Parts: sequence; C-alpha cells; structure tokens
Amino acid sequence: MKIILTHDVDRLGVAGDVVTVKDGYGRNYLIPRGYAVRWTKGGQKQIDQIAEARRRRAIQSLDEANAIQEALQANVLKIVKPAGENGRLFGSVTNAEIAEAALAATGKKVDRRTITLVSPIKSTGSYKAAAKLHDDVVATISIEVVAEKKKKK
Repeated sequence: MKIILTHDVDRLGVAGDVVTVKDGYGRNYLIPRGYAVRWTKGGQKQIDQIAEARRRRAIQSLDEANAIQEALQANVLKIVKPAGENGRLFGSVTNAEIAEAALAATGKKVDRRTITLVSPIKSTGSYKAAAKLHDDVVATISIEVVAEKKKKK
C-alpha cells in the first residue's frame, strides 16, 4: 500500500514522504491515527503543502541553529513540579515543559517535537535530553527537576 506520511514516523520517514507499507500497518495504524493518508495521483498537491509547512517550521539557517545550541548547552533548565516525600513526581516532565523552560532560560524557541528523552522523567534530579535543531545540529540539554515547595497552612 502506498501512503503519504502527514507526520514524522520513527524508522519510516518524515512528513511528506511517499512510502510503501504493508496493508494492515497502513490501514489499521497509520491512517486511523492521522499519521498518513492514502496515496493518489492528486496527492502531489498535499505533498507540496506538507513540505512547505515543514520548511516554514524548520529553523532556516545553520547559524541560527548553532546559536540556539550554544545557548541551550550553556544553561541548565530548571523545572519545578509537585512531588511526593520521596522525590517522585505527580505525573512526569513533558517535552512541552522542557521547551517552555528552554524559552524562559535562553529566550530562544525550541519546538517540543524535536526534543528526545532517553526515558520519561518521573522523579527529581538531573537529566539529559537531546534537541534536533537542524539536520546537522543536535543540542544536549541539561535539565534539573526540583520539587515544588509546599505551602504552609
């Protein structure tokens, strides 16, 4: 089955790619979740729209990506979350929270979809994450998760 990817899919391709997958994978997983649409002859227009959106969203210059990389690696992002007595968080730290902390610390916007965590952050402490800013630039982000201070009654 030929499909057009509408989102980046790990180990398959990026948005706008035309790929061939097994019928069941496309019909039961990719298409219902909105990751892909069936390929048609008129699908080229949709591919062009996806590629244009990706170009607008991407960081255009390598110099800008390097500047963001330096700013991210120079700072330790501090995220304050409510936690229990043993340091275990109520929930986990999300990529969106990391992107917000990066914006607050550096003044430079990082797309949450480019941030990759090795494992979910579910307790206080120091962690590392990676952000793919450009095809050639990957920034290592240092994260410090701190427990929120409890209010006294």
